[in-house]
Amino acid sequence: MPGLRSGVTVLIAVCMGAHSRAEEPQQLLLYVAAPGVRNYTEWGGAGLVVFDVRDGYRFVRRIETPASRREEPENIKGICAHAASQSLYFTTLTRLYRVDLATDATLYERELPGGCDRLNITPDGKWLYVPSLEREHWHVVDAATGNVSTRLVTNSQAHNTICSLDGRWAYLAGRGSPVLAIADVATQSLARSCGPFSDKIRPFTVNGRGTLVYVTVDNLLGFELGDLTAGKPLARVEVQGFKLGKPARHGCPSHGIALSPDEREIWVCDAVNRRLHVFDATQSPPRQGASIALREEPGWVSFSLDGRRVYASTGEVIDAATKQVVAALADEQGRQVHSEKLLEIAFEGRRAVAAANQFGVGQVTK
Repeated sequence: MPGLRSGVTVLIAVCMGAHSRAEEPQQLLLYVAAPGVRNYTEWGGAGLVVFDVRDGYRFVRRIETPASRREEPENIKGICAHAASQSLYFTTLTRLYRVDLATDATLYERELPGGCDRLNITPDGKWLYVPSLEREHWHVVDAATGNVSTRLVTNSQAHNTICSLDGRWAYLAGRGSPVLAIADVATQSLARSCGPFSDKIRPFTVNGRGTLVYVTVDNLLGFELGDLTAGKPLARVEVQGFKLGKPARHGCPSHGIALSPDEREIWVCDAVNRRLHVFDATQSPPRQGASIALREEPGWVSFSLDGRRVYASTGEVIDAATKQVVAALADEQGRQVHSEKLLEIAFEGRRAVAAANQFGVGQVTK
């Protein structure tokens, strides 16, 4: 995509600061957490399902965890990874897990009071911000040990979490509030907010500089923009030419939004019409462009490390430049794999050197 050179290598340097070699990593894998759409095990079973990105998304292996071995595996609620600490983290309805990326071993399992939702990790790998299961608080967790350091109480039905690229802020969106809470990572305290938006905030993303937020909200097919510096909404962008109906899941027409790494495009979900809509983010307001048909209702969308591929929760892989579906995930049994919790991880040998994020956060920092 325009503005990205040496795709993966650029993002390794930006996201992890731990890899400066000119060549691309030896292996690029896609980790898909299942069941990643509610508890629907018919869409990929249970466990971490791993695919080889450079070999046409060939199934590589299934990683079992204590969560997948349960008689009735719980919904996977969130996923994140940190290359320097060689760790992948995920949450279920009740528990937080850490998995060693080199050995596939589960390093810890922690049951957190009030349950868990979609977590995120600070860029230095020290802190996990783990929302309770749509309750009043977020847990701030020591990523190395899984121990809770403190709780941040927002009384907003804690749900989605993004950590800023500079490591200063954690953005906390509750599904019961139109206001985005913003925590100061250094002090582990609530510092400011952005909003109110027109309705309760659902999935959202931010730009790399931490100045803009793009939120989906209840009862809107489209998204709204906010100024994170001023703490105020900026604009409302509605998808044109498609019906607004009632989705089968989430109750939100556009449950999922991603900003391309170069921040030139916004991709937003349309559950009722089973599509992804693409907007030109270089214009103000963003201008609607291509719409891509999918095989089921999308509930999430995210980008590859290099920004060349887009991942829909319905299992399709889309070429970001041509807007064409180029692959569809299937597991070792030939089942369609659908998941709202997936990300790419780049390796040299068995050592992880970069990890994408699940939220489609912009990567432009200057």
